[in-house]
Amino acid sequence: MAKEKREEIPFPSLDELFSSQEERDDAKLKRIYEIPLNEIDPFPEHPFKVRDDEDMMNLVESVRINGIITPATVRKKEDGRYELLSGHRRKRACELAGLSSLRCEVVEMNRDEATVFMVESNFQRTTILPSEKAFAYKMRLEAMKHQGKQLYPTSTPVGQKLGGKTSIDQLGQQIGDSSSQIQRYIRLTELIPELLDLVDEGKIALRPAVELSYIPKNIQRDILDSIDREQCTPTHAQAIRMRKMAEEDKLTPESIEAIMLEEKPNQKERIVFRGDRIAKLFPKDLPLSKREDFVAAAMEHYNRFLQRKAKDQER
Repeated sequence: MAKEKREEIPFPSLDELFSSQEERDDAKLKRIYEIPLNEIDPFPEHPFKVRDDEDMMNLVESVRINGIITPATVRKKEDGRYELLSGHRRKRACELAGLSSLRCEVVEMNRDEATVFMVESNFQRTTILPSEKAFAYKMRLEAMKHQGKQLYPTSTPVGQKLGGKTSIDQLGQQIGDSSSQIQRYIRLTELIPELLDLVDEGKIALRPAVELSYIPKNIQRDILDSIDREQCTPTHAQAIRMRKMAEEDKLTPESIEAIMLEEKPNQKERIVFRGDRIAKLFPKDLPLSKREDFVAAAMEHYNRFLQRKAKDQER
């Protein structure tokens, strides 16, 4: 008589017995590897800047002494290379420290999930520039759109609703900014890079910058030229006027200059000369803000002339 086959019953391991399902799932996802730096690509259009500043030098020193304590996060691409989601500064620190690899956690994410993760992880930084917020918000909302959570047209103030809330409202709740503030930051992506740099440097405030973003880029360059010449930036009220004039096709280099020459708190103190006798002595292309320097140089030259004349008379 044939022996009955006994079916083997699989018993869970000790790890499975003393861990939750969430912990087991997490353990499956987390895979830490040392990945060569030359196999890691930056996130496409990464909105956060990586600078070789003092903070970076401190990070480099830490990496030399302690290595990478917190792994970077990457995902594997179809071509076999890796895409960096979190850890762009750590990767740069490794390069500067002379290391050849980066300790990374490899995760499985699609493009939209990766975008959301990249933005959220970088928002943990202490300081975030306006330009970084601008492009990060825009990328995050686009990812939400592709995920099917919400359609949000960035050119309009109100997105399509889902569950009573727009995507921009959902994002505002997650990051602690109002929907109107998020809209303002996203508008900054329409500025030419040089004007956006002035916003990052604190030379142009957010609200005037938003108004300038509605002006065509070729005219924004005229505004930039005027800012360079006059060494001042437009106020919110002046930016509103420029935008309105641009919409009416009336904003010319001459009208920009006239607006910029108006006295305002952020403009350097300047000497004003009245009367044709003085005015005609200045070069025609000399901006008003440079007249003080011109006069100072002329006086220095004239003083040297008087000193030489006095010495000649003493001989």
